Amino acid sequence: MKKEARLLKQKSLSSLTLSVEHFNRPWDVGRTDAVLILLDHSFEMLLKASILHCGGRIRDSGEKNTIGFDQCVRRSLSTGRLQFLSDEQALTLQAINGLRDAAQHHLVDISEGHLYLQAQSGITLYRDLLKRVFDEDLRDMLPDRVLPIATVAPLDPIALFAEEVQEVARLLQPGRRRGAEAAARLRALSIVDGAMRGEKLQPSETALQRLSSQIGHGLIEVDALFPGIAAVRFVFEGAGPRVNLRIAKKDGVPVTLVPEGTVDSSVVAVKRVSELDYYNLRFADLVEKLEVTSSQTNALITLLGIKENEDFAKLFFRTWCYSPKALATLRQALHEKSIEEWWRLYRDRLAS
Repeated sequence: MKKEARLLKQKSLSSLTLSVEHFNRPWDVGRTDAVLILLDHSFEMLLKASILHCGGRIRDSGEKNTIGFDQCVRRSLSTGRLQFLSDEQALTLQAINGLRDAAQHHLVDISEGHLYLQAQSGITLYRDLLKRVFDEDLRDMLPDRVLPIATVAPLDPIALFAEEVQEVARLLQPGRRRGAEAAARLRALSIVDGAMRGEKLQPSETALQRLSSQIGHGLIEVDALFPGIAAVRFVFEGAGPRVNLRIAKKDGVPVTLVPEGTVDSSVVAVKRVSELDYYNLRFADLVEKLEVTSSQTNALITLLGIKENEDFAKLFFRTWCYSPKALATLRQALHEKSIEEWWRLYRDRLAS
């Protein structure tokens, strides 16, 4: 093994050890940020060590600095002779890296169960890569006790995310209105959701306010609020110190490589393969769920530009089909104005 690769691997292992140490500390001062920052750093160092070990380069010609995290992931995933990373493993790395960005540069509030989810999936991925690239076992480098230990380890991660949404709803209840705390909690969920969908952008304040408004008005379904999270599953294996936790795509939902140079994108993205599963509502369903007339529903669709937004609607075989996100947007509109007000706006538009 090249000396540089060996030194990077040792540095990576040090950061991993410190990340787990902070996770297991009995006090919370700076704990979450330290876990995420050190875990992210451990993977950047491991990826660089692995690229060098496989005969690749981590510094482009004429550049003084080594490549960054995203480029490490891309080379590890898509460079033929170097390829040692799977699509699903890249999703795990994108989620950790996005949370690290928020922890280091702004604010993020992550529940204990969610933090365990990230830490344990990170340890599992680290163990897998170490074995695949270097044929080394993490157990030979760390004692079994140097692993994330949690009294609230989630058995069903999707249920955990649903619980997170419920907590946001509680924070937004009248009389509490803890908007900043709700936004910090939603930021963590949005980052993970965006990582699954291949978006690198940190969520904007407008996007967080929109999510807060939807949840405050009663929309709490994870698949409607966070379709990226809903498109993957979290697989637990083993028990005790040998727990493995991996992200896997759901059957029929592919993970695709995002073209290099795409603005504000990560390396891979979850893509819907069965669009009729996504656009699973028809016009009659919207009328029934909104509890307004057909004419009023059509007015709302027109005024809000639902058919112009591919996240909301798509034409199949001369029939318009709508997504849960479209329903959520229509419901939010009815909370902001009465249907009578929307109807007047629609009639005024027709008359102009």
